[in-house]
Amino acid sequence: MPTMRLSAEQRRAVSLLAGAGRNGVTGPLLAAHGFSVSTIAGLVSRGLATIAHEKVKAGGKLIEVARVRITDAGRDALGEAR
Repeated sequence: MPTMRLSAEQRRAVSLLAGAGRNGVTGPLLAAHGFSVSTIAGLVSRGLATIAHEKVKAGGKLIEVARVRITDAGRDALGEAR
């Protein structure tokens, strides 16, 4: 299997996702950590992360959020980067 090279920004994003566990991280939280939409989209297009749109209850209302989770390939790439 070829080694997947990660930029420092991608490695930081994948590390955050790895630490989030099964729940993943919401889009606004990723933005709060300084990640751009294009960085996250790049991880998804490379198969390192997935995005699922979910409805969650906040303040008594249902809102739709994008939840980003690491994939097995993302965990593998993170392990190779260390």
